[in-house]
Amino acid sequence: MIKRTLYFGNPAYLRCRAEQLEIELPEAAMLAEKDRKITIPVEDIGVVILDESRVTITHHLVHKLLENNVALIVCDDKHMPAGLMLNLNGNTLQQERFDSQITASAPLKKQLWQQTIEIKILNQAAVLKQRGIKHDNMLHWADSVKSGDSLNHEARAAAYYWQNLFPANNSFNRNPDGEAPNNLLNYGYAIMRAITARSLVGSGLLPTLGIFHRNRYNAYCLADDIMEPYRPYVDKLVLQITDKQPTPEELTKELKAQLLAIATIDVTISDQSSPLMIAMQQTTASLAKCFLGETRKIIYPKI
Repeated sequence: MIKRTLYFGNPAYLRCRAEQLEIELPEAAMLAEKDRKITIPVEDIGVVILDESRVTITHHLVHKLLENNVALIVCDDKHMPAGLMLNLNGNTLQQERFDSQITASAPLKKQLWQQTIEIKILNQAAVLKQRGIKHDNMLHWADSVKSGDSLNHEARAAAYYWQNLFPANNSFNRNPDGEAPNNLLNYGYAIMRAITARSLVGSGLLPTLGIFHRNRYNAYCLADDIMEPYRPYVDKLVLQITDKQPTPEELTKELKAQLLAIATIDVTISDQSSPLMIAMQQTTASLAKCFLGETRKIIYPKI
C-alpha cells in the first residue's frame, strides 16, 4: 500500500485517538467544527513533515507514528528539513540483519557501490536524453565503473551532468548553499533521504553504516548511499517545475507540495511500474539480502 506524506505548514494540534491521527486546525475558525478536525489512520502514513513552529504534537502520537515506521521530519527556521526521527525496531529480524551488515566484507561493499554508481549515471544519462542533451559519454562512463568506483567516474559524470542539466542557466553550480534551483534540489533530496532511511529501517538495517559514505558526523550514511540512483528522479521533478515558471528563489508551500509528490511518482523497477516509495522498499529489501549472502545484486529503478 502507498503510504501518505503529510505536510504541516500552518498551526495545528496533532493527537492520536483510536489509532487515528486527529488534526485540529485552530486558524480555521470560520469552518464548521466537523471541518476543523481531520482524521487519518496512522497505518496509512509514511512521512510527516512539521514546518511550522506553532504545531503541537502529543507524545502519544509520536510514539504511534514511530511504532508504524513513519519518518517524522522537523524543519528549521528556514523551512528546510533539520531533523529526522525513525523507529528503533523496524524489523523482527533486526539483530540478525545488523550483524550481517556490520560484518559485510570490503569486496561486497565495493561491488554494491559499483552497482549503485553505474545505475546512478545511467539514470542521469536518461534525464539528459529526455532533455535532448548529448549523453553518449555518460553511457560510456557508466559502463566503465569499476569495483568501488576506483576511477571515480561518479565525479566525472556529475561534472558533465550539472554543467548541462540547466542550459538556460549557464552559471548554475550544484551547491547546497548556492542559488536557485539548488533550494528545490535540496528540499527534494531531503525528502528522498527520509524515504530511504525509513525503508532501510523497515528492512532491518542501520542507516548509519554506509557502504561508501563514512562521515563520522553523518547518522544516515547508508541512506545517502542508497538514494544516489534515485536523485535523478528529484532532478526530473525540479526540471518540470522550472520549465513552467521562472526559477523560484523562495520555496513556497505550493512548490513544497509538488516536491512532496516524489514519494508517489511512478518508476520502473524490475521491469514493472511502481510508486517510488514502494520501489525504495524493494531496493532496501534487496540490499538486506545482499548482506545476508542471499544475492549480490541490489534492485534499483531505471529511468
